[in-house]
Amino acid sequence: MEVNRKKIFITVSLLIIALAPLFLSDFRLNLLAKFLTFCMIAIALDFIWGFGGMLSLGHGIFFGLGAYSMAMYLKLEASGGKLPDFMVWSGLLELPFFWKPFQNFFFALTSSLILPAMVAGFIGYMVFRSRIKGVYFSILTQAMAMIAAILLVGQQPYTGGTNGITNFSTILGFSLSNKNTQLFLYLITAICLVLSFLISQRLINSRFGKVLVAIRDMEDRVRFCGYDPVKYKTFALMFSATITGLAGALFVTQVGIISPAMIGIVPSIEMVIWVAVGGRANLYGAVAGALLVNSAKTYLSESFPDLWLYFQGLLFIVVVLFVPGGIVGLTKKLFRERKKEQNILVSEEK
Repeated sequence: MEVNRKKIFITVSLLIIALAPLFLSDFRLNLLAKFLTFCMIAIALDFIWGFGGMLSLGHGIFFGLGAYSMAMYLKLEASGGKLPDFMVWSGLLELPFFWKPFQNFFFALTSSLILPAMVAGFIGYMVFRSRIKGVYFSILTQAMAMIAAILLVGQQPYTGGTNGITNFSTILGFSLSNKNTQLFLYLITAICLVLSFLISQRLINSRFGKVLVAIRDMEDRVRFCGYDPVKYKTFALMFSATITGLAGALFVTQVGIISPAMIGIVPSIEMVIWVAVGGRANLYGAVAGALLVNSAKTYLSESFPDLWLYFQGLLFIVVVLFVPGGIVGLTKKLFRERKKEQNILVSEEK
């Protein structure tokens, strides 16, 4: 029965995503595309937190690396071979050497995947080999997110500073404001979301996933059994960072801006809220949580611009205190109770 419900959920979700361009306005479709990138981040975070027990409060770093990689390409293309405007304002006379490779789209796309993975691999290996875990790992990642945001703000001539990188016009020669281009980017985003989900699910159901869950529940026992938790946790963090970096690259094409404010502590904590609301250790819940929280955020910010942050905070508090399993956990509980009642009625009839 549970398998059938999952198949129904997947089928309905895919139909909605595929048919969305037929009934949504251009603005709402672009908004949905942005939400789909958030769903990818939620899947990536749930992969390491829900199944690996690693609560990252600094996933904005990986999101930012992917987003800035793509933004650098888009900015150079929009500049038409000239220096980007913020570099001119800062007094630079020539393009910095590390910007030059980003004139190539495929280099930028590859960087949005590889750079987050490399940074995550370095952080993971150094942290996990020292057996840092739990709240200490969370605090460490949060501090790194703060450092990354401050560093980007301080390097105004090279990163755009507080304003970030914006004013994009084309991608591979196609206008970003064109309806067909936006539709194509939406479809690409949807495909990347589905692939991220399927690959993550496959890994979780594999031997690797079983070992990762075992490390989450009893790391010392897994180590005594001959497995190396450092390798498993580092790989999991790298995989999660890769998906998050790809989401960042897609996000930039949808929104048209990336700034340090989007990769610091607050955005990183919001990512955790998506997973917590949807339900940990369940990829369906991660997707549902990201969609629900961001849809509510959009509606409340439009209807109650001065109060929506309080609503968002209240939602998180209610979930943590009263529905610790998130939306999916509550749904499963209701189904179990209903099934139990049906079994009781059948027994009484007999």
